[in-house]
Amino acid sequence: MSIIKDLEGSYTWLDFTANNQELDDVDLTNTAVFSKYVFNKIAESRAKFGVGGYMEHRVIYRRSEHFSDGRIFGQVQSEPRCIHLGIDIWASAETPIFAPFDGVIHSFQNNDNFGDYGPTIILEHKQVFNFTNHKTLYTLYGHLSLDSLDGLYEGKEIKSGEAFAKIGNYPINGDWPPHLHFQVMTDMLGMKGDFAGVCAMSEQEKYQQICLDPNFILGLK
Repeated sequence: MSIIKDLEGSYTWLDFTANNQELDDVDLTNTAVFSKYVFNKIAESRAKFGVGGYMEHRVIYRRSEHFSDGRIFGQVQSEPRCIHLGIDIWASAETPIFAPFDGVIHSFQNNDNFGDYGPTIILEHKQVFNFTNHKTLYTLYGHLSLDSLDGLYEGKEIKSGEAFAKIGNYPINGDWPPHLHFQVMTDMLGMKGDFAGVCAMSEQEKYQQICLDPNFILGLK
């Protein structure tokens, strides 16, 4: 079950690394300008969605001190964060999101900082043996609409294929162009409602062991 309807049939890969010199001319701190750039790239490819980002060394995080001040979960780090740990699906606000497996609400919260996730939901899935040998997986959905959090409680059952959330718009979604940050973890490290979506280069190997490539679920070429 795709987490976004028709994703497999109409997408283009987007590059947010230093190799994309077009970004030098985009004011990334202006979300309207950034959003126009993203959706123009998608339209130029005659696609409906933009995707990409797993373990990508990105330059776009220079737009927010949330990544450049070297802090993560309130703890001071020795270097800024730039390695993306999930896959982004750039799509119109209000696009429905469907659960990939049966699961329950692990946790949720509104991470309300410029450049952060905004409204966030984390699902817990057990016994997903068709995809992995891990007994439990956690899937994170960031940059949602605020009403995606309505009526939620920890332990609430979510069925495979159920539309349980929607992509949010800026500034509610952490002030990003509309997209879904989709991430898969094998261990929540004690976190609730939040988990690092970007790490420092020195931490890449550590987080790569915990944060699996979400494309084993999405199946994009």
